[in-house]
Amino acid sequence: MARPIRHGARSTADRVLAGIDLTRKRIVVTGCNSGIGFETMKALAANGAHVMGLARTRGSAQAACASVDRSATAIACDLTDLESVEDAADSIRRLPGPLDAVIANAGIADLPTLQTRYGIELQFLVNYIAHFALVNRLADSMRRGTGRIVIVSSDASIKQAPAEGVMFDNLDGRRFYDPGIFHGQAKLAAALYAKELSRRLLSCGVSVNSLDPGATRGTGIDKYRTATRRLSVAQWFRKSPAQGAATQALLAASPQVAGITGEYWSDCRIARGNPLLADEGLSRRLWETSERLVSSIRSAGTSSRSRACAAPATRHGLASRPRGDS
Repeated sequence: MARPIRHGARSTADRVLAGIDLTRKRIVVTGCNSGIGFETMKALAANGAHVMGLARTRGSAQAACASVDRSATAIACDLTDLESVEDAADSIRRLPGPLDAVIANAGIADLPTLQTRYGIELQFLVNYIAHFALVNRLADSMRRGTGRIVIVSSDASIKQAPAEGVMFDNLDGRRFYDPGIFHGQAKLAAALYAKELSRRLLSCGVSVNSLDPGATRGTGIDKYRTATRRLSVAQWFRKSPAQGAATQALLAASPQVAGITGEYWSDCRIARGNPLLADEGLSRRLWETSERLVSSIRSAGTSSRSRACAAPATRHGLASRPRGDS
C-alpha cells in the first residue's frame, strides 16, 4: 500500500521536497521568473536539481536562474510565439542527458479583450497549445521508467469551462468572447491533455499529472481581473507563492508519488477534477485538433521563412503583450 501523503494546502515547495536529494536530476520549468514558477525552480535547485528555467525573454530567465542557489540554465521561451517554443525545445534537447521532469507552469488569465495569434485566442494559445507543442517535442527526451510531466491547470477548469468542455467552433473567439469562460476552457484543455498524454506514455513509464495550484497571491495571474474578481477570494485566504508551488514540486520530484499517473491534483492530493476528464473521446479530439493547429502554424512559418529568402524574418506583433509567466 502506498504511504499516505502528509502534505496539504499549507505545505510549501521546500517542505514537500525536504530531505530529497535531487542531485543529477534535470528538470524543466516554464514561467521560472516569477510567482509559483520561481518558487518551484528555487526549491528544486536547493535540493540539487539542475533546472532549465524558461521565461518569455532570455534576460528574465537569466535573472531568475542567477538568483537560485545551485546551477540553472536560462532559456528564452515566448509562449505566444511557436517558433520561440520550438527553439526552446531544441535548446533543451541539445543539452546532455535525459529529462527527469517537465513542469508546464506558465500562464495568463482573464484577458479583458479578445486577443488572438495564429487565429487562436491567446489564453488557449499560451496556457495550452504552446505547452502542448513544447512538451510533445520533449517527450522522447524523458527518462524512461521514472520521467514525470506536470501540467498546471486550475479550478477554473471546473468552475468556468464551457459545458461542452472545448468550443472547437470558436477557438478564435470570434463567435463570442468571455474572459472567464476562455480561461476555464484553456485550463480544462491542459488537464485533458495531461490525461491523454498519460495514456500515450504509459508504456514508457513516464507519469503525467495535472493540478490546481490554488488561489495564490503575488503571482500576477489576476492582473487583468476586475476588483470584484480579485476580491472574490479574500487575500488572507490565498496561498503564498511557495505554498502554491508545493503540489507541482511534489509531482515533479517526490518519491511519494512515484508511478502515479493520469490524475488531477489539488493541495498535494488527488482531487476530483471536471467530470469531462473522463471523456476519452473529447481528449482524443482535442489532441487531434491541437496537432493540426501546431502543424498548420509550423507549415505557415516555414513558408514565410522561405519567401523571405535573405531578408530578415519579421515576427507578428501583438497589440498588447500579456505576461506569459505565472
